[in-house]
Amino acid sequence: MRAVGAFVLAVGLIVFSLPALAAKRVALVMGNSAYQNVSPLANPANDADMMSATLRSAGFDVVDLKRDLKASQMRRALRDFSDQVRDADVAIVYFAGHGIEIDGVNYLIPVDAVLERDIDAFDEAVPLDRLLTVIEPARQLRLVILDACRDNPFGRSMKRMTASRGIGRGLAKIEPSSPNTLIAFAAKAGSTALDGDNDHSPFTTALAKYLPRPGLDLRRAFGFARDDVLKATNNKQEPFIYGSLGGDDVALVAAPPPTNPADPNADIRRDYELAERVGTVPVWDSFIGTHPSGFYTDLARAQRGRLVAEAARIAAVEKSQAVANEQRRLPQTDARAPEQIDGAAEGKAVGDVAAVTPGPANPSAVNPAADIPRQLQGELRRVGCNLGAVDGNWDAASQKSLGLFNKNARTQFDVKFASLDALEAVRGKTVRVCPLICDAGFEGRGDSCTRIVCKTGFEVGGDGTCERIRPRKQDKPVANAAPSVERAVSPVESGDRVMPSQGMLPGEPPGGTIPHGTRVIVRSSACGKGQVLELIGGNSAQNIPRQKRCIAAN
Repeated sequence: MRAVGAFVLAVGLIVFSLPALAAKRVALVMGNSAYQNVSPLANPANDADMMSATLRSAGFDVVDLKRDLKASQMRRALRDFSDQVRDADVAIVYFAGHGIEIDGVNYLIPVDAVLERDIDAFDEAVPLDRLLTVIEPARQLRLVILDACRDNPFGRSMKRMTASRGIGRGLAKIEPSSPNTLIAFAAKAGSTALDGDNDHSPFTTALAKYLPRPGLDLRRAFGFARDDVLKATNNKQEPFIYGSLGGDDVALVAAPPPTNPADPNADIRRDYELAERVGTVPVWDSFIGTHPSGFYTDLARAQRGRLVAEAARIAAVEKSQAVANEQRRLPQTDARAPEQIDGAAEGKAVGDVAAVTPGPANPSAVNPAADIPRQLQGELRRVGCNLGAVDGNWDAASQKSLGLFNKNARTQFDVKFASLDALEAVRGKTVRVCPLICDAGFEGRGDSCTRIVCKTGFEVGGDGTCERIRPRKQDKPVANAAPSVERAVSPVESGDRVMPSQGMLPGEPPGGTIPHGTRVIVRSSACGKGQVLELIGGNSAQNIPRQKRCIAAN
């Protein structure tokens, strides 16, 4: 009875894990024990009762239980069951009792069978093929379980009408022609099964153990049942299944959904999520103090480090912006500052350069951040990237210089501001970064540009080579609308007046607007009547000042 209870409880959980849950499941259960013309069997009726109860508890729509059926009753039961199978998804036929194989055909024997002659099986027994025909319409699974291979008592007295017709032991091998069909024998073809000394046969007992196991494929369940039967019968009985299913596992009871094990870090994870919502350094410090080690603590330290780094970056940007704003408010340095700073860039220290600009009376009050633009300009000149003056004025030329450094050093500093990060990056370069680019009339030699000197009668051409001087027409007076630009320098004539190179003269273009070696003529009140101002572009990077003189207008 213990096995019955276990089987009822287990099969009560049956849910077919097919592609879609069966909409209609039907079963026919037959058990023949009270045979009239041979010795009765003790267990088939018990096995049928148990199977019927388990299928009902599993929620089968139809479970038709039949006991001790005569031939006509057995045929009628199959005919009625065929009406239920017509629109079913799963159909199961279970039979326990006597079975016989005659000339390769398997028959199930009703309780009133006499079987005096072998040909009486046509009238008194039911062929197995009829069961397969009845369950054929089921759409998903067709299963026949036969605990009917017991030692046949009819074979010993049955007369053979034809000598060639054989009567075998047990049942014959069969291969169903329909897919998704399985036939389970209690004993393999040609051998017999035991009825069992207990309330159930060994085969039924094994099925009760494995068929309802959640997630266990049907074929593996029958394989485990086979092993148990072999062990229980000392290898005298070996169950067997015939037929085939698809490649997917087919379990009579679906595997339970996976359950998440208890998380030992649930409390820590909850604290981490709360701290993450606030997302401030003090909160992360509190979390790390409460949970000093572990996975979530490492994450908290990473989050805290990210916040600290971001705060430092924002502070540096704000500091750079403040320095730039302060520089824009500072007065322009006097005209001597570029030359003095050029000299400092070649050999003086940064502290010496700062001395050429006006500063507060108290040296300790100097703000080091205010000198960042000047220092950055000097460092950019050292690595060959500075296109302007080293005067602490972060103008368009300085921004272009930092842009050249970004391009050649593959950095991404904001060129609008002279930042400390950019200064440190440029200081870290020990060799020239930007390629040497010389103005017209100069050529690169090493790390410096040298003026091209041509022999008498030749001048520097547009391609940087010496060309023979060709006669040119006399310059005409230039209108005040726009300066004229030439590459050749006019010879000094009587009446010309050389002007100081420092300071700005009336009408003179701003610094940095005349390329080195280029001649520009403008009108200026600094020159006398009938004269114009001639300008020759210089190069602050090479410490070459702009040349200025008043010359005759015609």
